[in-house]
Amino acid sequence: MRLSPKILVDSSIWIDFFRLGNYERLEAYIREDLVCTNELILTELLPPLEKLKQTDVINSLHAIPLVELDIDWSLIRKYQALNISNGVNKVGIPDLIIVQQVIEHNLTLLSKDKHFGLTQHYLSFELIQ
Repeated sequence: MRLSPKILVDSSIWIDFFRLGNYERLEAYIREDLVCTNELILTELLPPLEKLKQTDVINSLHAIPLVELDIDWSLIRKYQALNISNGVNKVGIPDLIIVQQVIEHNLTLLSKDKHFGLTQHYLSFELIQ
């Protein structure tokens, strides 16, 4: 699989990374300077880390390149309509925003969430699960 220049790491991967203490594939991508994030993912991750006073982890997340979010709501609705028409239900709006960003910026998405794999069948983007 050809990887795009940057890999957007979904919160599902980060949560396992923090919980398990390592994730070799993610660590390799970090070393190769391929990882990026966005404000949506940071907003999911940072509040619990702040509560636990995980300053080093918070600082590390802030050091990752940030990809600007430019939400196209009509496109998000189109993606959701495609999901529904293909029997993929209960995909949250935040995940549709991530899909839009991955497609728009030609990123690879690293995620454990199964619905991204289902969505990938009719929307063209690179996904590592």
